[in-house]
Amino acid sequence: MAQQLQNITVASPGFFGLNTEESPIGLNPSYASVADNCVIDKLGRIGARKGYKEVTTNGAAVLGTSRGIEVVFEFISRVGVTTVFSCGNNKIFTGTTTLTEVTLPVGYTITDNNWKVMSFNNDVYFYQKGHQPLESVAGSSTLVGLTSTGGNSAPQGNEVLAAFGRVWTADLTDNKYTVYWSSLLAGDDWHGGSSGSLDLTTVWPTGFDEVVSLAEHNGFLIIFGKKSIIIYSGGESPSSNLTLADTIEGVGCVARDSVQSTGSDLFFLSSRGVMSLGRVIQEKSLPLNDISKNVRTDLLQTLAAEAHINGTREEIKSIYSPIDAFYLLTFPVSKVVYCFDLRQPLENGAYRATTWSSIEPIAFSIFANDHLLMGHSKGIVEYDTYLDGTEQYQLRYFSNVLDFGNAANLKFLKKFNLTIIGGQNTNATLNWGYDYTSNFTKQAIVFGASATSAEYGVAEYNIAEYVASGTINTPKVNTSGSGEVVTIGIEAEINNTPFSVQKIDIHALLGRLI
Repeated sequence: MAQQLQNITVASPGFFGLNTEESPIGLNPSYASVADNCVIDKLGRIGARKGYKEVTTNGAAVLGTSRGIEVVFEFISRVGVTTVFSCGNNKIFTGTTTLTEVTLPVGYTITDNNWKVMSFNNDVYFYQKGHQPLESVAGSSTLVGLTSTGGNSAPQGNEVLAAFGRVWTADLTDNKYTVYWSSLLAGDDWHGGSSGSLDLTTVWPTGFDEVVSLAEHNGFLIIFGKKSIIIYSGGESPSSNLTLADTIEGVGCVARDSVQSTGSDLFFLSSRGVMSLGRVIQEKSLPLNDISKNVRTDLLQTLAAEAHINGTREEIKSIYSPIDAFYLLTFPVSKVVYCFDLRQPLENGAYRATTWSSIEPIAFSIFANDHLLMGHSKGIVEYDTYLDGTEQYQLRYFSNVLDFGNAANLKFLKKFNLTIIGGQNTNATLNWGYDYTSNFTKQAIVFGASATSAEYGVAEYNIAEYVASGTINTPKVNTSGSGEVVTIGIEAEINNTPFSVQKIDIHALLGRLI
């Protein structure tokens, strides 16, 4: 008797994000082996990330052959005036559409672009190692060198934090173990009033360490070393009340600008992967469980490729977007961004991860209107549209190996039915291959401009966010070949249109026992 044709449905392909750590055999089909230029969209489908539109028009003229804009910062004064500062090419600029150099103190020389910029008490402060801190009073485009009370020098820290009504700084060229704080409400007073310092030499839980980053969380001062974390209470009155609340050994921060607050948690990059401070505190007596565990090996290989500058990875930047609910971590040397969807952890404690290539941001900033702005080789760009500038970019999704719940029988593929949300006028390629091959059979698909939604019902898939594009595309592709396991891939040239994969229906015959 002829074998009956079977329908196997992958209802939410890639919904769990990447998993390159576990054996692909028997792995949940909702995991992906490749998910590049992808996000998990608001409805839980794997889809195309947005691209960028250029904001700056004179980037080539002011940035020359430099890397581009390496810092972006929005300041809103007490009277509601907005000033955007950016840094690149050893210069500081104001503006977005047109970058205009600020006026620096006479004789001041900038030799690097690793500024940490923050606002405090209606002023903007610029800190980086080996440079006198700079101050913009009320957002002025004329910067002044920061001197402390009595004409003394302000600490030239590489890290700076505004918290508890004070400015805090650490990581000086010749002192990596002391945290300094200013007087109350006085970001320029480091030697008088209620200013002070904390020597961590004997506090580090695992011997000598170095301060990498500072943060405030839930009323605590968090001090990140390279291999440990120190937590203090009493930051409101540090001279008298600063009290050691906790120490965590075995995990620290390796990139200053990887630390991001979500309001309820802090995320940071360690030598073990991306960590949640809340999770680390909860599990410090247990084996540490990083939130990037599903991509850990690949991420750490990417980390290893980044340049060590002054002993740290200064070019690694991050951002948390509350609108998109993702944490982005960019590795400029490898030209890859890791995107972690923070809406809900998976059962193993990891967050759903995808990667971005070709977009190549080197800095991030969330503006007051919740828009995500990025520093780029072209200047300042905005995360928007579905083009990278004016260019298409490629979404790549590949499944893990699929055995359809039946490892014992040979599979003969006959047909794929895809359900794609959006994607009109998009050129794509369907890939399939057998038995762990890297050589795939390919079938080109051109998604049309008209909807084919009547069969499926628009309401079923809730595509209100795609009303403008208005399509559900359902291409059908005849396939061939056979094997023990199957890998499926979709490559789509994103051309200013949203594109998400709703489901894949596979028609196959089960053959002889293997």
